[in-house]
Amino acid sequence: MVRTQIYLTEEQREELAAIARTSGKKQSELIREAVDRLIDRAGGRNRAAVLREVAGIWKDRADLPDFGALRAEWDRDSR
Repeated sequence: MVRTQIYLTEEQREELAAIARTSGKKQSELIREAVDRLIDRAGGRNRAAVLREVAGIWKDRADLPDFGALRAEWDRDSR
């Protein structure tokens, strides 16, 4: 782990201390959990944006196989 300093308002510090007491966790653990949730949420938005950007990029390609037929063949083979 890497040590990092942050500045909190007095209210944030008090609320964090109260949550730590009631949850039985250390304040540093709560902060790491909050940072993880922020990263997950931001990453999810980024993935969604990338998917929106690439949606349909192959729709006009004529050199690709018929995926519906391939899938039907795979479904028959798996029986």
